[in-house]
Amino acid sequence: MRSFLAGVLCATALVTSAVAQTLTIGVRGGPDSIDPHFTASGTHAEALKHVFDTLVWSGDGLELEPRLAESWRAIGDSTWEFKLRRGVKFHDGSDFTAQDVKFSIERIPTVSGPNPTTIYVRRVKETKIVDPFTIQIVTDGPAPTLPNDFIRLFIVSSKAAAGLTKESANEAFNSGKAAIGTGPYKFVSWQPKGDLVLARNDTFWGPKEPWARHVRKEISNDAARVAQLKAGQLDLITRVPDTDIATLKRDPKITVEMIDTVYVFNVEMDMREKANNVSAKDGSPLAKNPFLDLKVREAIDLAIDRKALAEVAMEGRGKPVNQMVTPSIFGYNKGIGERKYDPVAARKLLADAGYPNGFKLQFSFTQDRLPGDRQVGTSIAQMLAAIGIDAQANAQPAAVFFPARTRGDYSMSMSGWGTLTGEAHYTLSSLAHSNDKDKRMGAFNVLGYKNPVMDKLLQDAGVEMDLGKRRKFLEDANALVEKDRQRLPIVAITSAWAMQKDKVTIKPRVDEDTLAMNIKPK
Repeated sequence: MRSFLAGVLCATALVTSAVAQTLTIGVRGGPDSIDPHFTASGTHAEALKHVFDTLVWSGDGLELEPRLAESWRAIGDSTWEFKLRRGVKFHDGSDFTAQDVKFSIERIPTVSGPNPTTIYVRRVKETKIVDPFTIQIVTDGPAPTLPNDFIRLFIVSSKAAAGLTKESANEAFNSGKAAIGTGPYKFVSWQPKGDLVLARNDTFWGPKEPWARHVRKEISNDAARVAQLKAGQLDLITRVPDTDIATLKRDPKITVEMIDTVYVFNVEMDMREKANNVSAKDGSPLAKNPFLDLKVREAIDLAIDRKALAEVAMEGRGKPVNQMVTPSIFGYNKGIGERKYDPVAARKLLADAGYPNGFKLQFSFTQDRLPGDRQVGTSIAQMLAAIGIDAQANAQPAAVFFPARTRGDYSMSMSGWGTLTGEAHYTLSSLAHSNDKDKRMGAFNVLGYKNPVMDKLLQDAGVEMDLGKRRKFLEDANALVEKDRQRLPIVAITSAWAMQKDKVTIKPRVDEDTLAMNIKPK
C-alpha cells in the first residue's frame, strides 16, 4: 500500500510539474504556414522564430546580436563573411553547417506566398562555402545593411527540405516532415487558424527554456481572447484591445504590460493611370485618377486628424507620426514638421483640383492584424466624408487583405508596417522605391509610385558604407515621402500584453514579437 501511494504521489507530482511547465498564450494572428520562407508577415515570423533560428538575431531593442552566425565582417566592397556557430544540432540530430545556410538563401526566391521574403536576400548574388563553418555572401555591390536583412533569414535543414517544390513545400512543412530547425522549440503540430504546439528542444545550443511545452492559440476575436484569459485558460494574451486595458488593469489577478512599437499605420494611394474602385459620387467614371493630382493627396492628408485617431480611435494607444519610421530608427528625419489637420484647407484643395463635390472610393484596411486597425480605418473614412470624399470602409481580415493588396486590387488602403531591421532603408526601399525587379527594390510598392530622385537616394543609401552619408540619404528620402504624399504615415502603435499575475512575466519587444523566450514563470 505504501508503494502504491508513493507511486500515486509521484505520478501526481509529475503531472503537476508538466502542467506548470506548459506556456499557453492567445495570439491574435498566427503563422500562415510552417514554412518560414512562405511569407514576410510579422505574425508568421514571430511564431516560427521558436522553431527556426536566424543567422543574425534582432535583440529586444532591435540591436543586432549573434545567433547562428557568431560574427560577421565585410571583407571587400561586395563580400560579407559570416563565421558560423559550431556544435549546433538540428531537431533531428543532424549537424548545422554552411550548406544549410546556402540552401536556405537559395530556396527563398523559389517559395510562393502572399508576401515575398525575397526582400531579405535581394542583395545576395552568390553564396560561397569556405569551410563547414565559414560562408561568404557576395552581393550585387556594397551592401551595408545585409546583416540587418539577415535577422529574417530563417535557416532550414538542407536535408529535410531537399527536393521540395512550390507545390509540395507547404504540405511537407505543415506535416512536420520538413519542419526541422535549430531553434529552442520543436514543432509538434499545427492547425491553420488554430493551435501551434511546440515542445522544448533540450539539445538547443543556447539557454535552456523553462517551458517544456508551448501552445500558441490563434484567437482572432478580441473578446474571446480576453474572456479566456480571465477564465484562466490562457497564461498570456497578445494585442489586448484598447477597450479592455483599463478593466484588466483593475483585475487583481491580471498584469498588463505596454510598449511603444516600431509599427506605423500608413495610407497609400494609387498612382496608376486607372484606379480601381474610384468614381464620381453617382458611380460614373472619372476622367482621370484623382490621386495623380498632388492637391488631392494633400487634401486627404489634411483631412486626417492624427491626434484624434491616437487619443480616441486608439484610446490613447497610438502616437501621431510624420514619417514612415519612428524616432529610434536609423534615418529618421528630425527636421520634418508635424502633419497638420485642416479640413477647411482640404476642401479648398479638392475644389482647386476640380473636385468641389468630392468623389467616391473604396478604402480598404486590415481588421485583425494590429491593435486599433479597424477603428483607425473606420475613423479615417469618416474624416474623408467631412471633406466630401465618400470613402466606403472596407475592413478585411489580414489573410484576405494582403494577397489582394499585392495584386494591386486596392486604390486606397491602410495597413501597418514595422521597420524591423532598425534602419529606414528596409522600409523605404520596399515601399517608396519604384517596383524594380532588376534592382530588387520596391517589392511592396504595388500602386505605381515612381520618383527618380527617390530611387537614386535609396540606391545610393543601399551601397553607402559610410554611416553619416547613408543617414543623410535616408533622411532626404523621408523628406521626399513627406513632399510627394503618395503614402501618408498616420500613427505609431503602442501594444499591450495581459497575463496571469501569479504565473508569468514578459519582457516586451518594440517589434511586438511575443516569444516564449521572453516569457518566464513568475
